[in-house]
Amino acid sequence: MAGNSYGTLFRITTFGESHGEALGGIIDGCPAGIEINLEAIQHEMQRRKPGQSSIVTQRKEEDEVQLLSGVFEGKTTGTPIGFIIPNTNQKSDDYSHIKDSYRPSHADYVYEKKYGIRDYRGGGRSSARETASRVVAGAIAKQVLKDIKINAFVSSVGEIFIDKPYQDLDFSLIESNDVRCPDLASAEKMEAHIREIKKQGDTIGGTITCVIQNVPIGLGEPVFDKLHAELGKAMLSINAVKGFEFGSGFCGARMKGSDHNDLYNEDGTTKSNLSGGIQGGISNGMDIYFRVAFKPVATLIQKQAVLTNQNTIIEQQGKGRHDPCVVPRAVPIVEAMAAIVLADFYLLNKTYL
Repeated sequence: MAGNSYGTLFRITTFGESHGEALGGIIDGCPAGIEINLEAIQHEMQRRKPGQSSIVTQRKEEDEVQLLSGVFEGKTTGTPIGFIIPNTNQKSDDYSHIKDSYRPSHADYVYEKKYGIRDYRGGGRSSARETASRVVAGAIAKQVLKDIKINAFVSSVGEIFIDKPYQDLDFSLIESNDVRCPDLASAEKMEAHIREIKKQGDTIGGTITCVIQNVPIGLGEPVFDKLHAELGKAMLSINAVKGFEFGSGFCGARMKGSDHNDLYNEDGTTKSNLSGGIQGGISNGMDIYFRVAFKPVATLIQKQAVLTNQNTIIEQQGKGRHDPCVVPRAVPIVEAMAAIVLADFYLLNKTYL
């Protein structure tokens, strides 16, 4: 199976399955001499882990990271950083009913057709649990970036949207509620909606907005390796993501150029930032902001028609522990992938200086 690695200089390779012994990864290209805060890594894992509130999956995993190599006396050595995250709360029997069937909107069918075999326990390699390894890499990438600030938050659940620009939000409130929404009035409505959807045995989608601040000018390349193109690829590689837009995004397509252009100030900053901090594929020093759309979780705790490996249609109901809405737990994953992209471009940019 190809496609288990991401990055050029700062490169992460992940391994493991949802119901295997452990997940893990190898981070290659991390510079030597970076002070590693293990508590900061574990904090990011706590933000992503299952069972953290009543509106997410109740699988209980501590997600304790064990560093195996690449760090000595609290600093990186420049060698590959190996780590594992043991799985401790698998309930594989919850998935025995789908051994011979394919869940709608999951990777089950295409996975088996491509590889001729699949681990049906929780989706195996295609499970969103794989993203735990990305969060470890992202936490280390954040420590490489130091002064660059990355804040992601839930900006919508279903039809409930924050109606304020991010500049008017207090990012310190993101972790103050289970939804991870910095607008408390919206957060209350979102949480109530998720709970109602959960009672129905259904699921709901939403969006996450990410804001990256203090980015230096010059990250990214003007042709294929545009900074926003790599951010888009990184975000679209996250399970359940269906869309990505940065800056003015699709709204910009409705505007006139005279309204959309970011006019310069004398110091090189711009009066507006509809470009989203990136022009010509290269960071311009302004805030980078983008939005990521997540579909509703595909596993429903209600009956629906499914395809069997005998090419028959049967009625089946989802079982096990699943998120009614994935976006609250996806916030640290979005931040992690953004940090990995930025760390990679930061190191690439240093090779030109």
